[in-house]
Amino acid sequence: MLASSNGSSRMACLTGDLMQIVSNILVAVVALMHIFFLVLEMFLWTKPYGLKTFGNTPERAETTKVLAANQGLYNGFLAAGLVWSLMVWSPLFAFDIKMFFLGCVIVAALYGGYSVSRRILMVQGLPALVALVVTIALANPYLEVTDCCKPDNISTGF
Repeated sequence: MLASSNGSSRMACLTGDLMQIVSNILVAVVALMHIFFLVLEMFLWTKPYGLKTFGNTPERAETTKVLAANQGLYNGFLAAGLVWSLMVWSPLFAFDIKMFFLGCVIVAALYGGYSVSRRILMVQGLPALVALVVTIALANPYLEVTDCCKPDNISTGF
C-alpha cells in the first residue's frame, strides 16, 4: 500500500498527465480547424460551400481566389506548427512550440477581427486562446515537477 504522501504525489502526476492530454486535445482541435480553413480557402473558395461560408458572389470569389489561396496556405503553416508541437518528444520544446503557434493564431485572429469580421475573433481566436490558457495554467512543464514525475524516481514496483 502506498503511503499518503506518495499517494498524493502519484495523484498529482495522474492529474498532470490528464491536463497534458486535455491541452494536447485542445491544440489538436485548433490545428484541425486550420486544416479546414486551408481546404476552405485554397480549394473551396469558388465552390458553393465556400461562396456560402464567406458570403461571396461567384464573380468576387473568382477575382479573390489567389489571395484566398495564399491565406489558406498560411493557415496550413499554423496547422503544421501546431501538429509539430504535438509530435515533439521534449515537453519543454513542445510547450514552446505550442506557445509560439497558438500566439500566432491569436494575433491572426485579432487582425482578422479588426480588418475583416469580428466573427473571426470567435471562430479562430477563442479556441486558440482557450488552448493557450489551459496549456499555460495546467500543462506547463516549466512549473515545478513533483518527485514522482522525475525520471530518476520512477519505480518499477519491484
